[in-house]
This record gives sequence, C-alpha cells and structure tokens, in this order.
Amino acid sequence: MSKIDHSLFSAHEHALEHALGECPECGKPLQIRNSKAGPFVGCTGYPDCHFSKPLHDTQTTVLKVMDGSHCPQCDSPMALKKGRYGMFIGCTRFPDCHHIEPIKQQEDTKVTCPKCRKGHLIERTNKYGKRFFSCNDYPKCRYVLNFPPVQAQCPECGWGVLIDKKGQKQCPQPTCGYKEVT
Repeated sequence: MSKIDHSLFSAHEHALEHALGECPECGKPLQIRNSKAGPFVGCTGYPDCHFSKPLHDTQTTVLKVMDGSHCPQCDSPMALKKGRYGMFIGCTRFPDCHHIEPIKQQEDTKVTCPKCRKGHLIERTNKYGKRFFSCNDYPKCRYVLNFPPVQAQCPECGWGVLIDKKGQKQCPQPTCGYKEVT
C-alpha cells in the first residue's frame, strides 16, 4: 500500500490572507462572507466597518459583433452581449451610447390589462428564459401573469381576464377559485 504525502494537502494558515486585498475604508483584510442573498466580499472589521462588494463581477460581456447591423442612435455596429439580466443586443460604443434591444421581440397578446384597463398584456421572458405576461404600461402598471391570458371576464368574481393553465381556463385571482371545466 502506498503512503500519502500529507504535506501536499497542508497550506500555510495565512496563505490566502492577502488574496482578496485590504478594505479600502479601514485597511483590514477582506474575506468571503455569506448572506441569504449569496456569497460576497466583506471586511473582517465588521460590525465596525460595513464595506462590502459583490463576489462575482457583473459586467457585460460582448459575445459577438453582429455584421451588417447598425445602432439607430449612433450608427455603430451592434453586438450580442450577456449581462446580469441575460442576453441582449447592444451598441458597441457603450458607455457613450446606451441603445439596447431585446433578442426576442415582445409579442402583444391583445388582451387588455385588467388592473389599469389602459395597456395590453405582452409576452416577455425573464433572465432565465421563463416567459411571463405583463402590462405594456410598465412602470405605471405592474400587473404580471405567469400563464397565457385569455380575454374573458371571470363569471364568479368579475375579474377582467382569465388564464390558460394546463389547458384549462381559470381565474388568476387567488381569492377566486373559478375553473372552467372542458
């Protein structure tokens, strides 16, 4: 049987002490800390020093410059980019030009928003690719549905829209239990 060299696994106790640097506010070493939102870099002088910064850099990365595309604001080439909220198309002259476009155009369902009664519910996708439906009058109206809307009034509570959930029409209001049996 071979013998394991344990010196390969031992590290000096202060080997990573300066890996994250020093706190710009108090000069004490920085360390990786945890919170309910996830890991972050924080000062070892907490609670006297409250310095913290994100563990991961959330900058935008250019994946590919799109040939033949031009920014409508500055006429520079457009690029496929990945940011903290997912992938999008943006101007290559950022930060001088802030023009961005979604990869997938939002589809109007032509269903009137039941909350504000002014806008329409449009299909969108979140940063994880999951689709949802929200009012196009955002941020004035923040109505959101997770299932496709159906332009019909609920016969029980009178809410202005139903949803199509698993092939069944039902009321999206949590207090109303209406389901249309097909």
